[in-house]
Amino acid sequence: MTQNTTVKCPNCKEVFKVDDSVYTDIVKQVRDQQFQEELNNRMESANKEKQSALQLKESELKNTFQQQLADKQREIDELKFKSKSELVDEVTKKDKQIQDLQSKIERAEAEKALELQKAVNALEREKDQMANDLKAKDTEKELLEKSLNEKFSNNLAHKDETLRLKDEEIERLKDYKQKLSTKMTGETLELHCENEFNKLRATAFPTAYFEKDNDASAGTKGDYIYREQDTEGNEIVSIMFEMKNENDQTATKKKNEDFFAKLDKDRKDKGCEYAVLVSLLEADNEFYNTGIVDVSYKYDKMYVIRPQFFIPMITLLRNAGAKSLQYKSELKLMKAQNLDITNFEERINDFKTGFARNYDLASRQFGDAIKEIDKAMTNLQKTKENLLSSVNNLRLANNKAEDLTIKKLTYNNPTMKQEFDNLNKK
Repeated sequence: MTQNTTVKCPNCKEVFKVDDSVYTDIVKQVRDQQFQEELNNRMESANKEKQSALQLKESELKNTFQQQLADKQREIDELKFKSKSELVDEVTKKDKQIQDLQSKIERAEAEKALELQKAVNALEREKDQMANDLKAKDTEKELLEKSLNEKFSNNLAHKDETLRLKDEEIERLKDYKQKLSTKMTGETLELHCENEFNKLRATAFPTAYFEKDNDASAGTKGDYIYREQDTEGNEIVSIMFEMKNENDQTATKKKNEDFFAKLDKDRKDKGCEYAVLVSLLEADNEFYNTGIVDVSYKYDKMYVIRPQFFIPMITLLRNAGAKSLQYKSELKLMKAQNLDITNFEERINDFKTGFARNYDLASRQFGDAIKEIDKAMTNLQKTKENLLSSVNNLRLANNKAEDLTIKKLTYNNPTMKQEFDNLNKK
C-alpha cells in the first residue's frame, strides 16, 4: 500500500509530498551519488600513490644507473692507465694461442683426412671382397644347380631303371607263379612241401617228425603233422598243416577262409599247438600275398602262408616253441626251488619249536638258579651286617681303651693314686 511522506527541501525550505516510489528513487540517487564520490576519491588516492611510487622507483633506478656508470667509468680509466707493453704482451699471448689452436686444428684435420682415407680404403676392400664373394656364390650356385640337375637326372634314370627292373621282376614272378601253379597241379602242393622239408631234414630238423596225417577216426584229417621234442621228451612245437592249390581254369573258385574251420578242428583233434594253411588260393588277393598272415583273430594260433614261406614258418614256430620251453623249464625250476624253500621253512619251524621248548626248560632252570643266588646273597648280606656290627663294637672298645688314662683310673681311688705316685718318684 502506497504511503505519502512530507519532505522539506533543505535549500529552499519548501515542503512537498512524496510516495514510496519517489522516495525509493531519491534514496537510490543519493546512494549512487555517494558511491560515485567514494569511488572517485579512492581512484584519486590510488593515482597519487601510483605517482609517488613511480617517482620513487625512477629515483632509485637513476641512482643505480649512475652508480653503475661511475663503476664503468672507473674501469675505463683503469684500462687507459695500463702500459702499452702490457697490451702488446696480451696481444702476443692471444696471437700465440691463436697459432696453437690453428696448428691443432690443422693436425686434427690431417688426422681426420687420414682416418677418412683409411675408412674409404677399407670400404673399397670390403666392396671388392663382397664382389668376389658374390661372384664365388654365383659360381657355386651354378655348380650346385648343375650338380643337382645331374643328380636329379641320374636319380630319374635310376628310378626308371628300378621301375623297369621291378616290372621285369613282376613279370618274372607272374611267370614263376604260373609255372609253379602248373607244377603244383602236376605233382600236388603236398608233395612239393614234403620235398622242400626233406631237403633240410637231415641238417635242420634231425629229430623232427613230419608225416602225412592218416588218422581219420575223428571224421576228418589234415595233410601233414609236424612235431619236435627236446632230448628229455618235452614237446617243443606241433603244427597241423593243410595244403590247398587250385588251377586257374577251375570253374568253382575257393577262398582260404573256407578251410579255416576244418583246419582248426583237425588241429584240436590231433592235439597240435598251431594250424598252418599253405595255400595258392586267391592268387590276386594282396592280403595273402604280403607274407605270413596271422588269422588268429578268427581261429586261435592259425596262419596262412604261400608255399615259399613253408620252411621259414616252421623255423619261426620252432624257435618260439624252444623259447617257450625254456621259460617253462625255468618256471619248473622255480617251482622246485619254491618247494625246497617250503621244506626249508618247515625245518626252520621244527627248529624254532625245539629251540623254544629247550629255551623254556633252560629258562626255568635259570630262574631256580637265580632264586638260589638271591637266597645266598641274602645270607651274605646278613653276614655282612653282623660283621659290620662287630667292627663297630670293636671300634667303640678301641675308643674306650684309647680314652682310658691314669688320671681316670685313680679318680676317687686314693690307694691307686698313692701307688702311681710312688712309682713316679722312683
